[in-house]
Amino acid sequence: MIMAMAGSAVGLGNIWRFPYMVGEHGGAAFIIIYIICCLLVSLPVFFAEATIGKATRKDTFGAMEAIAPDGRFKNVGYIAIVSSFIILSFYSVVGGWSFDYLLRSCAGGFSGKSITEAREVFAGMGSSVLENVGCMLVFLGLTAGIVAGGVEKGIGLFSKISMPVLLVMMIVIASVSLTLPGSKEGVAYLVRPDFSKLNGAAIAAALGQSFFSLSLGVGTILTYSSYMHEDEGIIAAGSWTAFFDTCFALIAGFAIMPAVFAAGIEPSAGPSLVFETLPVIFSRMGVVLPVVFFLAILIAALSSSISLLEVVVAWLVEQKHTTRPRAALLVFVFAAVLGTACALVPKVFNTCDFISSNVLMMAGALIFSMIVGWIMPRETVLQHIRSRFIYGLIRYAAPVMIVAIAVTNLL
Repeated sequence: MIMAMAGSAVGLGNIWRFPYMVGEHGGAAFIIIYIICCLLVSLPVFFAEATIGKATRKDTFGAMEAIAPDGRFKNVGYIAIVSSFIILSFYSVVGGWSFDYLLRSCAGGFSGKSITEAREVFAGMGSSVLENVGCMLVFLGLTAGIVAGGVEKGIGLFSKISMPVLLVMMIVIASVSLTLPGSKEGVAYLVRPDFSKLNGAAIAAALGQSFFSLSLGVGTILTYSSYMHEDEGIIAAGSWTAFFDTCFALIAGFAIMPAVFAAGIEPSAGPSLVFETLPVIFSRMGVVLPVVFFLAILIAALSSSISLLEVVVAWLVEQKHTTRPRAALLVFVFAAVLGTACALVPKVFNTCDFISSNVLMMAGALIFSMIVGWIMPRETVLQHIRSRFIYGLIRYAAPVMIVAIAVTNLL
């Protein structure tokens, strides 16, 4: 399950979101704060969520019933299921973009284009109903197909194959990017911290990014932990997951930022950085590199969407007693409806993103931490995490930081 958890964490959050967040918040200083947030807040929340899953051996909803048979936490299970569903729906739109750009790259669609022309391609894709919705449905269908294959033969097999392949791809892209004229400025941007650019918003963004990247607060870690073998430790699983996740994020940074600086583009270009500028930069180095880049993005997107879909499927299988293939198909249909709305109406997309990232994920993480820190028997928790220091972080530090950052984000 460690590889599956790592697959859940390594996704678009690393390759798409992390580089532009670094660009928007000052480079190396943001990376340092991000790592601190991972160690002091996000990892303890990971351990808390994993403890619930491994201790109860149930899906998110069933775990809440096991902890409080009187139904006190019944709605917590629903929050996690709804969060995963909403994120899966708008996330599939971005996954569809990666599939669309992979096809374009295979056809040499960015060769000879300028940055302005690439932006027009992105805008045109967004305005094309057939293209935008069609690619989203293909991506969502791939996700549902893998989850329908089961935990071991579907999710586990995909993770075991995709993670090494993705790592090799990103290292190749970073190696090429670092050879570009002017790339040294991008490297300096990533390794020389300028703390004068840090503010409360940057710190909140760093913690939010670590939550998003590690898939916290939405039940994915809880669900995967319920499948763990007895001899698999939660501390080892969380530490390796965070290690892989951070390594992929840093490799993505060194793959993208040197190329951005070499092309003379502002690093604070925002969410469109990957889709509006990098295709042109990489296409100048041949036909193969853009294909490798967008194939890597597609694999990363699938690894995270699989874990989101699994949360809802596990609930349907365990609580509604349906078959896994039928559950995957059912979630596909409903996610396709909301995903279509996200693809066609930017306001719906932005609303789903804001609610899930700033409200639902934070609420889920806070509740999971409070349950482990204050509701579950201390002996049970320590039996799984075996560290009083980490228990203290879960009990005291994590809830305070989550509330502080949530308030900052909302304000």
